[in-house]
Amino acid sequence: MAASGTLDLAGRSAQTSLFNGTVGREIRLNAGDELRARLTNRLAAPTTIHWHGLALRNDMDGVPDVTAPSVAPGTLFDYQFIAPDPGTYWFHPHVGVQLDTGLIGALIVEDPNEPLRYDDDVTLVFDDWLDGVTSTPDQALANLSENGMDMGSMGDMDMSSMEPTAEGMGVSRRQPLGEDTGDVTYPLHLVNGRPAADPFVVKARPGQRLRLRLINAGSDTAYEFSVGGHQLSVVASDGFPVEPVAVDSLVLGMGERFDVLVEAGDGAFPVVAVPLGKPGEPAFAVLRAGSGETPKPARSQRGGRLLQYRDLVPEESVRMSKRQPDRTLTMDLTMEDGGRAWLINGKRFPDHEPLDLRPGERVRLEFINRTMMFHPMHVHGHTFGLVGYGAAPGVPGLRKDTVNVLPMQRLTADFDADNPGQWLTHCHNAYHGELGMMTVLSYVR
Repeated sequence: MAASGTLDLAGRSAQTSLFNGTVGREIRLNAGDELRARLTNRLAAPTTIHWHGLALRNDMDGVPDVTAPSVAPGTLFDYQFIAPDPGTYWFHPHVGVQLDTGLIGALIVEDPNEPLRYDDDVTLVFDDWLDGVTSTPDQALANLSENGMDMGSMGDMDMSSMEPTAEGMGVSRRQPLGEDTGDVTYPLHLVNGRPAADPFVVKARPGQRLRLRLINAGSDTAYEFSVGGHQLSVVASDGFPVEPVAVDSLVLGMGERFDVLVEAGDGAFPVVAVPLGKPGEPAFAVLRAGSGETPKPARSQRGGRLLQYRDLVPEESVRMSKRQPDRTLTMDLTMEDGGRAWLINGKRFPDHEPLDLRPGERVRLEFINRTMMFHPMHVHGHTFGLVGYGAAPGVPGLRKDTVNVLPMQRLTADFDADNPGQWLTHCHNAYHGELGMMTVLSYVR
């Protein structure tokens, strides 16, 4: 049930919208199982549920006026579909900026033949929070629509002669997504619905192997994640398994997920998701696997090896075949009017031109970011392989459904047109999407 409710944020009450009275609710099932979920709308506005990352049938995708009507106040809708692939997914509305409320949850699809070995399986949902604390998402959107973004040094840049490259522009170890990473300032960053003042605790015993499922459910914030005193063994990206890679930290753009294995040390350790390019305390939890003083939230533990997409090689079982694309579709990402409008191919959604494709084709997407902000681009109903990342020449590499396209970067991804329908493709910065950076992949006969 979607309804208004009160969230306790370490003694501070926030009025927001919630699913079944909680934020970050988790649903678990096995791959191949049928999910049946009844959405009863007790809100004052229409809503939906989008099952992020799942290649489900089109009428269950939860995008108003694209896949099915929204669920009106006082009515209900039954979602019913087979969960096809194991992995870490999540769900949220696709109406306005409702994503920036408490209407989020984790969807964990387990593998009945799981090859990994671990002692416990813990989901961590990161979220940027302002609803009912400093303003509301609708007020934040209205402010951006009226005043645009704070251009800072970007306002002095002449980009007319610049051409996007494969590497992008203005990124570094300190600023892995560039200097400007978001438009909204958040007073709080949460882990599983809890702020740093009342942290979520991951309980373990020394030496236990934990699977941490990391989900960035934020609307305007990317996070750099680490566990103090521990290495992360990355084993999955956006639900798909990868050959394990040991790193010290990783970046999650909005909508992205990573699974990592961690061997718990003896003591209490900070679990930190630093909001990139933004002030304030990080999203913070505690790994407690022994005695010791509870650590304090801090941004200073960033360092060591940072995960790059090029580090990740998909496991052989999920690699795409080598095949020449039948069709290339370009998504030119631009900004207008000081950030009051964000466009794909010169159009602001819903005034867009659908990108046509046909069943059975191998389709190549070319994301061309002509802005100085990164864009986490999400394709509904499909996963794609990044061309030139973690695979043999000519073979699409890392499998994803959401990818960070860096400032002034040209990024290429291939997918197979095997799920007919009308599928939204958009920037998963909720405010960029609502200000126009969306389009539709449209199957035609």
